[in-house]
Amino acid sequence: MGRPPWDAIRIMSATTIRRMIKPVTKHAAGRLAGSLLALAALMAPADAASRASRAKRAAGAAATVAVDYGINLAGLPIGTARLAGSFDRDRYLMDVSAVLTGLVGAITGGKGSARASGSFAAAPQPGAFAIATQTASSGIAVRMALAHGNVVQAEITPPLVDMQDRVPVTASNKRGIIDPVSALLMPTQGRGEPLDPENCNRTLPVFDGATRFNVVLSYAETRPVQKPGYAGPVLVCNARYQAVAGHRPDRPGVKFMEENREMSVWLAPVEGTRVLIPLRISVLTTIGTNIIEATRWSQGGNAGTTGTAGAAGTSVAQASLPGQ
Repeated sequence: MGRPPWDAIRIMSATTIRRMIKPVTKHAAGRLAGSLLALAALMAPADAASRASRAKRAAGAAATVAVDYGINLAGLPIGTARLAGSFDRDRYLMDVSAVLTGLVGAITGGKGSARASGSFAAAPQPGAFAIATQTASSGIAVRMALAHGNVVQAEITPPLVDMQDRVPVTASNKRGIIDPVSALLMPTQGRGEPLDPENCNRTLPVFDGATRFNVVLSYAETRPVQKPGYAGPVLVCNARYQAVAGHRPDRPGVKFMEENREMSVWLAPVEGTRVLIPLRISVLTTIGTNIIEATRWSQGGNAGTTGTAGAAGTSVAQASLPGQ
């Protein structure tokens, strides 16, 4: 199978983090996982959204969102995922959890959870990231501490297996990056309007603790969407995967993903904030199209402590490292 376009998607498609951390031994580019985020929808006029945002900030209340997703591969349901986010002025906290279900889940026992926190302006500036995944036979955990987009400490348990054909990850590869969960957060750009096509046009420099890659987004179209809890236009962005370091360049999966043109993400706005998050992610893999699509969208209340996302927040490794 192929390797996912970026780890944020790997998490949500419940491919398990082992693949994120050990692409060398398990991946082939584009397996059950990946696509990117894209999808921005404006549910109210820009000035109304702006007033709502100012009102929320003035009241000092954090805006929250919770999104449930279904995961399908080649038309078959294989799992579920949940994203819960809290946004307080320029600070964010996001929890993501996923579990494989049905026959796939029975065979693999795959599940995972992740958390990221930090601040955002034109782009996320994560301060901490943690992810833990488990299958019937093994598990893996990653923790990173960051400052100003630079990794200051990282820990992978168990340690990576040294592979001679892997492109080395250098110190420069760990600077100016975002983690896979923070990559799901898209601050508005340009004029700050959620439906501005410029919100699609960006490059996400992702580092998951083992591999460094870019996800290049570009505007495709704006389309209306209706889901339980959400109705309005969204931004549809095309996505491209670019391997940078930590990968094995001669692996067929890596080449497949770099040449893959069938990846897209729909971005929807979180009311009361200036951020967009994925409503749908679609990625062609060597065994069919992997689609992660919202089944329910809700805002308000304490989204970070309800449903599976709340469980994810308590089960991931702590997103801080000793001495950081």
